[in-house]
Amino acid sequence: MTKGIVLAGGLGSRLFPLTKGISKQLLPIFDKPMIYYPISILMLANIKNILVITAPEDLENYKKLLGNGNKFGISIKYAIQQTPNGLAEAFLIGKDFIGKDKVCLVLGDNIFYGPQLSPLLEKAATREGKATIFAYHVKNPEEFGVVSFDKNNIAKSIQEKPSKPKSEFAVTGLYFYDNSVVNIAKKVKPSARNELEISSINQIYLKEKKLHVEVLGRGYAWLDTGNSHNLLQASQFIETIQTRQGFYVACLEEIAWRKNWISDKELKEQGNKIKNNDYGKYILRLLKNKK
Repeated sequence: MTKGIVLAGGLGSRLFPLTKGISKQLLPIFDKPMIYYPISILMLANIKNILVITAPEDLENYKKLLGNGNKFGISIKYAIQQTPNGLAEAFLIGKDFIGKDKVCLVLGDNIFYGPQLSPLLEKAATREGKATIFAYHVKNPEEFGVVSFDKNNIAKSIQEKPSKPKSEFAVTGLYFYDNSVVNIAKKVKPSARNELEISSINQIYLKEKKLHVEVLGRGYAWLDTGNSHNLLQASQFIETIQTRQGFYVACLEEIAWRKNWISDKELKEQGNKIKNNDYGKYILRLLKNKK
C-alpha cells in the first residue's frame, strides 16, 4: 500500500498580505481551494489514506473544509508542523501514519495537469524498491532544482539552482518513496538554511541508483502557486481548461465517483448541497450524463 502526505504548512510569505490571515493552501485556484489539487493527484494514484500536515493555527480550517475525507471516499488525517523546518520533516511528523507502507509526498502548492497522468501516478505508486521523482522541462533551469538522468530514466545528478545546469528538467513537488524513507529522513542533517531538505533524501537514493525519474512531457502542465503572479496564472489556466472542455480539474467528488469509491446516491447528495453554484451543477450533470 502507498499512503499520501500533503504538506500544507509554511508561512506563505511570498503571498503576504493574502496569507496573513489564511493558509496559502486554502486560497482559491479559480473555483476550488488550492489543496484540492494535490489531494486529487493522490487520488488519481489510487491513494486513499492521506495525511494533511499544516500549521497549528490552520488545523481547524482544514478539518472544516475536508473533514475525515469520507465524502470523497478516502480517509484524511491531520498532523501539525509547528514551524516550517523543511520538506523532509514530513516523514518524521508522519512516521506513525506511514507505518510499514510506501509513501507519496506532494506539496500543497503544486498543480499538475495532463493527458494520461493517472497511469504515470499509478505506476509510481506501485514501483518497488525505488523512489520516483517527476521532472518537467523548463526554459530557466537555473532557477530550480535540476535532475539529469540516463536512457533508463535513472537519475544521474541533482543540482540546486545551478549556474551551469546539467539538464533542463526541473524537479517538481511530487515524490514517491519506499518505506526506507522514514529511516533516511531520521539521518538527514539540517542544511545551511537550518532545514531538513528533500534533496538530501533524494541524494541518498541517487547514490544507490534507486532514484527513478518520471518525465512530464509536452502537453503536461506543472504550476507552482507560490507568488501572486503564479496564483493568478494557475487560476486562469484552470478556468480556460474547464470552460473550453466542460470537464472539471481536481473535482474530488468526481474522481471518487469514477473510481467507485462513492455511489451515485452519495455523489447526488454532495451535488445537491451546493446545487446553486456551478460546482454543484457540474456534479449533478455527471449523473445526468451517465451512460
